[in-house]
Amino acid sequence: MGADTSVSHVQPAGEPVLRVDGLDVTYTSDGVVLPVLRDVALHANPGEIVGIVGESGCGKSTLSAALMGLLPPNGRVTSGRAMFRGVDMFSLNAEARRRLRGSEISMVFQDPLTSLNPTLTIGAQFSDVLRAHRDGPVNRSSLRGRIVEMLQRVGLPDARARLNSYPHEFSGGQRQRIMIAMALVLKPALLIADEITSALDVTLEAQILQLVCDLRDDSQTAVLFVTHDLGVVAQVCDRVVVMYCGRTVEEGNVADIFDQPRHPYTRALLASVPSRKWRGGELPTIRGRVPSLDALPDGCAFANRCPDARAICHEQEPHSVAINTQLVRCHAHDPASGYGASREAATQFGRVSP
Repeated sequence: MGADTSVSHVQPAGEPVLRVDGLDVTYTSDGVVLPVLRDVALHANPGEIVGIVGESGCGKSTLSAALMGLLPPNGRVTSGRAMFRGVDMFSLNAEARRRLRGSEISMVFQDPLTSLNPTLTIGAQFSDVLRAHRDGPVNRSSLRGRIVEMLQRVGLPDARARLNSYPHEFSGGQRQRIMIAMALVLKPALLIADEITSALDVTLEAQILQLVCDLRDDSQTAVLFVTHDLGVVAQVCDRVVVMYCGRTVEEGNVADIFDQPRHPYTRALLASVPSRKWRGGELPTIRGRVPSLDALPDGCAFANRCPDARAICHEQEPHSVAINTQLVRCHAHDPASGYGASREAATQFGRVSP
């Protein structure tokens, strides 16, 4: 998008590693432009894990792809900024983004088997990553030692002996550990983890989550943790961003969001988490479904599913409002919206912690 070819590695004191403001992304399908992300805003500080949650189709993976510069050919960032260490990533040209990706910003995908090259050994793939982002000649012995060190750090058994193994020779949990090690081998300032535990059993999930927390603590890497699992968010995240239909509808500290969710959609998500409270009964669900991108309703996109919706909710899009440490995009919390600030929000969904 721009002509810049370099990225400053100097981060102002106290500044977030990443700050996204007003991000809009569109997809073009059969000549129709579809708004996938709209006015998305979030930030991530050093050593902080930020959960990105929402139903399928809410834009979580598109957000990750946009930040990494990996949108499909029909996807385009149409407005907004993504400031990484003081530089707008969307202003960088393709070569500058390539150098940034992997060295300063890394991503771990949901399925590690599709992320690894089945025709190359693990050692060869690590070597490619290191050579691609190192200036000048690389000492082979030093390179091998660095790879073994990272694989041992993520708990891979017999790391040195397994460098000549191929991806299919590892279990799913081991492949995910390899991908995390590969993502962190160059000590990035930002790690994007996209549904990295969804295909693992509970034992492996716990190990991977502990690994992410340990590595975050050791290196002060900021982590965007994309997931649909609110139980995982409660375990590992410091803050949470709730997305719905391509927009950020609520943001705040995990404890505050779980204790006092402000947005009706957040309350509905929390109520849908399996709990002893519902033992022997029917688990609550969110009525309806996420609107299609080619048929977005007027007003608030959640209005047709919301038990608290009023006429204004179907007519105007809500603005983001600050309430203590939380940000919420809801007419019910905006005194200027005309919704009626004196009316307390309905408690149909209740407050449920996983």
